Amino acid sequence: MVAYADRQALERTLSTGLAHYYSRSRKTLWRKGETSGHEQRVAEIRLDCDGDTVLFRVEQTGPACHTGTRTCFSRQGRQDGGTEDGEDPGGHLLTRLAGTIAARAAERPAGSYTVELLGQGVSKVSQKVGEEAVELVVAANAEDAARVAAEAADLLYHMLVLLQARGVPLDAVLRELEHRIK
Repeated sequence: MVAYADRQALERTLSTGLAHYYSRSRKTLWRKGETSGHEQRVAEIRLDCDGDTVLFRVEQTGPACHTGTRTCFSRQGRQDGGTEDGEDPGGHLLTRLAGTIAARAAERPAGSYTVELLGQGVSKVSQKVGEEAVELVVAANAEDAARVAAEAADLLYHMLVLLQARGVPLDAVLRELEHRIK
């Protein structure tokens, strides 16, 4: 989403860790989620090269947009000048894939490979992760770059299924990695 933040909004954001903005139409400070409950916990604040634009990287609770969508940017421009509505997938590909796996786990569609894997239990999914890791190692030592990429993709997918089977959110892994690079 895009919102206006004045000095007071930035100071309140810094002191509380929750995103605050200034409504120019209502001429008042507001905290994202104060009425909807869909707050934004600020993980990082970044400034652009001119120092005149601020980016809050947030952990969003619920949808960000007042329309109920994940983002305010759900309308896509077409080459003919028109627009069409459609949810912006947003986020990193691994985050989106983890979301798809979670949806498969919840909905259990027939014929889904993910559902089949999850139905076999944690030990079988763990075994599959091990097999995929070995295949990646073999490819890395004896195959071309395309094969290594394909095996790495298989390993990442199966790792995400294992995380789902164990109830460990990808965000927990990403937070652990974030702590390790600081």
